[in-house]
Amino acid sequence: MAEIGSIESITGDTIKIFDANYDNSEMDQEDFLKVLLAQYQYQDPFETQDVSKLIDDTVKLQELKVMQEFEDSVNMLNSNDTLFFNTTNLIDKTVLYEGDLTYVSNGTTEVEFIPNSDADQAILYLYDQEGQIISTQEFRDVKADTSYTFTLNDPEVADGYYQVSVVAKLDNEPITTTIYSTALITGIEKDGNEILAIYEEGAIPISSIERIGG
Repeated sequence: MAEIGSIESITGDTIKIFDANYDNSEMDQEDFLKVLLAQYQYQDPFETQDVSKLIDDTVKLQELKVMQEFEDSVNMLNSNDTLFFNTTNLIDKTVLYEGDLTYVSNGTTEVEFIPNSDADQAILYLYDQEGQIISTQEFRDVKADTSYTFTLNDPEVADGYYQVSVVAKLDNEPITTTIYSTALITGIEKDGNEILAIYEEGAIPISSIERIGG
């Protein structure tokens, strides 16, 4: 309970003082019984208090609290379910997501990267599963927090997922980059409160998707 102090009664007993704004619905059974007994002990014998009203009010407060918690849970459930069913629209669509595996279809794919600092040079590499370089592109004088796009258009490249790597340097010092690749979404699933978009190579948190289609 929200105890704010105590006083000594005429009998020498210590009486705890609680905040007048304290929510009775927060009381546990022990606290409630203490309040109830105190009401009996210290009431005016010539003007007895209606203890049943205290009980009724406390029960009503507890019922309201339970109903509010139930309503909040239902609203959260509805919100999660709505988001889940909405994200099913992503199935069979391509997305741009934060990651370094990109999907090639009909010889085309798109990758973006953002340097965390300025760089003299940045080279994007596209590898197959055997580690063979499929394509590269060089970017000069790249700027921090600026998006750069690599587009593959080569009908000789088979459909599937390819590894993306970006090597960026400033005065021969490596610069980190954030890579966004293309994925084809094949399903949606929930993992606890998190919703994941499923693709052939794994799962993507919805929060990591930057763009749909393209």
